[in-house]
Amino acid sequence: MKILKFALFFYMISWTVSGFANTAVPEPFRGHDPDSTFKIQYGDVDAILRTMVVDIGRSSRKKAPEVRAQTGTRMRNKVQRETATEGNRFYFEEFEDNEDFRVMLHQVRLNLEGIPSQVPLEDFNRTEQLAYWLNLHNITLIDELVKLYPENDLKKELNGRKSILDQKLLNVAGVELSLNDIRHTILPINYDNDPMVLYGLYQGVIGGPNIRKRAFTSENVRRYLQDNAEEFINSNRGTYAQDRSFEVSEMYERNDRYFPNFDVDLKNHLLRFIEGPERGALQAANTLDPDITDWTITDVYGSYQQIGGSFSDNKAAMMDSIVAVAPAEEGNGLGAGSGGLKPGGGQLGATQGGNMSVASSLVMAKTPGPGRFSPDVLMHINQLKMKEEETRRLKEGFVTVEELGEVEQEDASETEPEEDSDG
Repeated sequence: MKILKFALFFYMISWTVSGFANTAVPEPFRGHDPDSTFKIQYGDVDAILRTMVVDIGRSSRKKAPEVRAQTGTRMRNKVQRETATEGNRFYFEEFEDNEDFRVMLHQVRLNLEGIPSQVPLEDFNRTEQLAYWLNLHNITLIDELVKLYPENDLKKELNGRKSILDQKLLNVAGVELSLNDIRHTILPINYDNDPMVLYGLYQGVIGGPNIRKRAFTSENVRRYLQDNAEEFINSNRGTYAQDRSFEVSEMYERNDRYFPNFDVDLKNHLLRFIEGPERGALQAANTLDPDITDWTITDVYGSYQQIGGSFSDNKAAMMDSIVAVAPAEEGNGLGAGSGGLKPGGGQLGATQGGNMSVASSLVMAKTPGPGRFSPDVLMHINQLKMKEEETRRLKEGFVTVEELGEVEQEDASETEPEEDSDG
């Protein structure tokens, strides 16, 4: 009996210690410099998102029309009509049989992953860090989902026992991280449980906040989070008024640490953004039911090939917004008249023909080495390297050949006069 009690006590202590360990932000990601003006450049991420993301526009809250699946189509058997036409889309289709695109995407991910090994995150302010974590999370998730496509129901992959979100996919500054480490530890702790960070975390599925056509930066991140929150909360993916209840996204329940008093805290949060008839319904609701979910991948046409014109209910019709333009920035080979890129074999500009391989080369050109950082950060990197080298020399007692030469010359000059006097 004593042995059993001791074993139980030991198990509880072990669980508590491991629990604290799992909820602590790793040391390299705790600090920040509130006065820092250092910036990280995301030209490569911008190139991917501008080319591959389709902006659907704000939700009209209209259901998609019923469509009979036709023989030979990729239309899935069940479509959630309340949410089927909502949310921005990503051209997963273009990566399915394109190894160049996959390599390009993975290289961008690795470059992001390696940033804190070049400049410690503690040298950036919290807003710059926030943009970094959101971009790293979203590009990593896209990179993983590309490997799964054309799988279109991602519930098991994202919410099952072997969820890719729980796997240690990243190594950042020598620390192995999962996407859930970013979602449930680093972001809530470093940003004081601010639920706004949720709207920057792309989920890969229709039931989550939007993936945007631009990378997050310290200049735009707060504004983009606000815009994503307004869009999501005023869509059927985020809130939905029923006759006797008020339904909200299941995402809020999965992230209930942001809402300790769930119904009250979440209601107050939603009332900051909700508009239209749903606002009155939310005010009258005593409880919120987190039942809204759609685990369908946010591809462009693979899962909803036959829905067709239903997307015209939104401000930007899906199939009319497929033209994306790679950013015309200095050094990427694009001028102001380079034209639009049509995924799936379109033309690039009026005089420059091509297909999606053009996009691959453009984005590869936007995968920077030194170009990742602004000049002041590059200077800081050099200073860090010099300091690191100096520390290494002191620890190892290392002396360069040049330094040895200087010492020998100095010794010689001191002894020569003595020889002359003796002579």
